[in-house]
Amino acid sequence: MKPIEVKREILRLGKGSTEHVEDSVVTEYPVTIKINGEEFVTLICSPEYIEDLVVGFLASEGVIRNYEEIEDVWIDEVNGFAHVQTSKLNPYYQRFHNKRYVTSCCGMSRQGFVFVNDALQVKKRTTIQTKISSVECFKLMNELQQSSITFKSTGGVHNASLCLSDKMLINRMDIGRHNALDKIYGYCLKNHISLENKLLVFSGRISSEILLKAAKIGCEMVLSKSAPTELALQLAEQLGITTIGFIRDESLNVYTCPERFEVS
Repeated sequence: MKPIEVKREILRLGKGSTEHVEDSVVTEYPVTIKINGEEFVTLICSPEYIEDLVVGFLASEGVIRNYEEIEDVWIDEVNGFAHVQTSKLNPYYQRFHNKRYVTSCCGMSRQGFVFVNDALQVKKRTTIQTKISSVECFKLMNELQQSSITFKSTGGVHNASLCLSDKMLINRMDIGRHNALDKIYGYCLKNHISLENKLLVFSGRISSEILLKAAKIGCEMVLSKSAPTELALQLAEQLGITTIGFIRDESLNVYTCPERFEVS
């Protein structure tokens, strides 16, 4: 397993003086996914839970429709390849894709394919299967921050957790915020974990991509200590997803679908 963080000597300025100190720096590695022997995409990620990341990414992007379509996955960590053998592929994958490059940021590099498959995959939430109180929001966010060990030492990763309203279930971190969600999704698919009545607690801003990832995973609520974007909120309203942001210091903002939230 490649290291998640490394030590480097740096020059630090503080309170008018400088000193040479050892600091922790997060790492990032490229992993190229090959599907049935053909190169598909290169992901830049933190080097842990790679198989979960690959499975979650392929499912959320619509390349596979369910985990049973994957016949085998093996990770060549030395050379940075993830080999995936499938029994079938979504025809839209073959129609709209040759090769893509995805950075650790949520940028325009993903736009062309994401929007095609989002239209096919994402469905509006028409029922309320879970609710959350303000006290539970603060508790879950505090637990997420307390569990964010790599962030505390490096400040260079995003953290996400799949939760029930009263407890955390699965935690993942990555340099790419979308990667952290794909790792959660892939783990759930591999282990046949139901996503009903679940919500996502997240450390970064709620972008449109993060909102769509949550919708594909099947979560009806996204909680974050950071801000949402306007497009994310528009999508949340259209898809019936509750978004709660700026969960800090006993305050929070409920942006969309407040019927799942109650003050306590």
